[in-house]
Amino acid sequence: MTGLLLKLFVGPLVVILADALFTELYYPNLYQAISVGVVLAVAGHVLEVMLLRRGTLWFTTLLDLLAAAAIVYASGFLLPGAVVTMLGAVFAAILIGIAEYLQHLWLIRSGKAEKT
Repeated sequence: MTGLLLKLFVGPLVVILADALFTELYYPNLYQAISVGVVLAVAGHVLEVMLLRRGTLWFTTLLDLLAAAAIVYASGFLLPGAVVTMLGAVFAAILIGIAEYLQHLWLIRSGKAEKT
């Protein structure tokens, strides 16, 4: 549960940061970037619950990066006024991937990734 709460906080912040940094990614309203971040957080948490264990750090992070790129790119089609190029989705996914890697590393080292 700690991982989900962390993701619900970090996910939207990273999407807002990506929106501010990259011209290839544009959300006209703040709520759109926040909602994309929440969707990324939930999807990332589901992937973590299913896959994250000691020894799967890089694999899980790579899947998170690929899923993030797909979700961010799809948001350009689903949200009115949003403009997301493939390059913008990849740039955002790289930022999200860095955040995910750090979160996964922390979860594994703290023992919170262990399944009972």
